[in-house]
Amino acid sequence: MTTHRFRAFGFALALAALGSFAPAQTPVATATQVAKTRSQPLHAAPTEFVEIERVVDGDTLHVIRDGKLVKLRLENVDTEEKFHGGTDASSSTKPSTVFGEECAAWAERFFADLAPPGVKPKVGLFFPGGRERLDMYGRLLCHVVLPDGVDFNLKLVELGKSPYFDKYGRSEFCHAEFVAAQAAARAKELGIWNPRTNQPTTAGAPSAKRPYAKLQPWWEARAIAIDAFRAARANEPERVFDADEPEALARALEVSKEHDVCAFGCVERTFDEKDGSLTVLFRTQDAHRAHRALRVRIAKRERANFAALDLEHRGAEFTQNYLFARGRVVTGARGFELHVAAPTELTLAGPEPAH
Repeated sequence: MTTHRFRAFGFALALAALGSFAPAQTPVATATQVAKTRSQPLHAAPTEFVEIERVVDGDTLHVIRDGKLVKLRLENVDTEEKFHGGTDASSSTKPSTVFGEECAAWAERFFADLAPPGVKPKVGLFFPGGRERLDMYGRLLCHVVLPDGVDFNLKLVELGKSPYFDKYGRSEFCHAEFVAAQAAARAKELGIWNPRTNQPTTAGAPSAKRPYAKLQPWWEARAIAIDAFRAARANEPERVFDADEPEALARALEVSKEHDVCAFGCVERTFDEKDGSLTVLFRTQDAHRAHRALRVRIAKRERANFAALDLEHRGAEFTQNYLFARGRVVTGARGFELHVAAPTELTLAGPEPAH
């Protein structure tokens, strides 16, 4: 790759990131938007219909799809956790709450009422962009469409059962609708936006509350970073890759034989190597096969160049977790590697969360 082309590549990425950083705050819904927000029909018809086998909670369903049990995770929503053994009630970001328990019970009743007694309810599924994706737990990400055409994901936000959850990116399908639905719910102090929600009335009763005032700026900062990545990938689709996707890294390895690439990733953790170098491990969807994750390597003599990034703490909650790494992907002893030396080769993909 020539110097001229490398500079053009970097300039294009900078422009893409700059365009995404500009709207640093979530758009505020107008009074008209708030007044009109009420379970609007989906903009497109569901691609298929499935039977509900089990309602886990407000944002997670088990359904029968093509004769097999499939776990669904509703996109861009995140209802509070109910009480069960697998959840840490003292979690700082997602504690088990009384409202989480109530929301799960409400969802179970809601879906049961969609069909006569003894009959499994049916709902539609919609995949924005026509692309099926799994989350890190292997659940199918989707929108659920109710029999009357209402988008259940939006309904959850509209009713105050869930915030607009953009921690893993803003909706590419109905961002404005989610923003308006959340604004309407907050204005009416519904559900999670009611200051009395999760406020115990009996001594000794569970009292955990989810810290939305701290969470939402963090999610917003991550959403801005993801917007920067989406813009960069749209501008250079053959050379900008999501490190979370093992298949994408395999393609990046091939492209790197001829050109520098840009990998976008979320910091999982860092390692101090025996030789004094630092490894930044990016998260991967294939959590059980760590050799398919990307490791960004920084030599001992170059570590001082990246001190300002505070990489050792970059995977912590309430920090900007997303980075751009530029260079060439190679095969190392433990899988995919990308070596960086200059600060321009490893940068934050978005702003720090507002405090």
